[in-house]
Amino acid sequence: MRILSWNVNGLRAVLNKGCMEFLRGDPADVICIQEIKMSKEHSPIPSFPEFCQYYSFAEKKGYSGVSIWSRTEPSEIEYGLGIERFDAEGRTLIAHFKDFVLVNCYFPNGKQSEERLRYKMDFYASFLEKMEGYRKRKGVVFCGDVNTAHNEIDLARPNENASTSGFLREERDWIDDVVEAGYIDTFRAVHGDEVAYSWWDYKTKARERDIGWRIDYFFISPDLKDHLKEAFIIPEVMGSDHCPVGIDLLM
Repeated sequence: MRILSWNVNGLRAVLNKGCMEFLRGDPADVICIQEIKMSKEHSPIPSFPEFCQYYSFAEKKGYSGVSIWSRTEPSEIEYGLGIERFDAEGRTLIAHFKDFVLVNCYFPNGKQSEERLRYKMDFYASFLEKMEGYRKRKGVVFCGDVNTAHNEIDLARPNENASTSGFLREERDWIDDVVEAGYIDTFRAVHGDEVAYSWWDYKTKARERDIGWRIDYFFISPDLKDHLKEAFIIPEVMGSDHCPVGIDLLM
């Protein structure tokens, strides 16, 4: 089973650029999409009828939102974490498959203010608690734009960003907690200390110089470790300030 994750920074914009066309030749079974910035009236996307499409929209128009496209219909879809202050921003979609739960999440950005950083940390805590609940029943795969680089190897300029949200110690500590709970960073599990990024700043044209951050992740619960065949990043897919990431599971 091949699963992709991509923060598209506006789904309709990426579609208009033709940048979703790579899916025509990709054997992806599921794609988890973040930051769709869409309203209900703009879905589903008719040009991709081969996918069952599910959407979680933010109450604020043109903001946030996530989607799951799956070639196989999940047995159940859940919208959000069940916490109104988080779910109003349309950040989480949860698909139940036979052998695991797949959670697509666009995690908050904490750069705007101290208040948003607190919101982000509260979201992190509630999210991990939710994952631990699912894990009691079956395997868990969660993916998305986590909006934090875990370690120094995960961004090009760690020293310069030590005081920047996205690389603050308290944000990185949460990813430490995820790993200590047993969840596996699939890219690191497969590729060790390989340097690769998934996000580049538009304003500074950082992608041209590969001055990036790895902030898009797939984590799996330890019971799925033996099913992990590959983890990868696809930097050649353009259209957003992020690129797709993915995993192959033998299920």
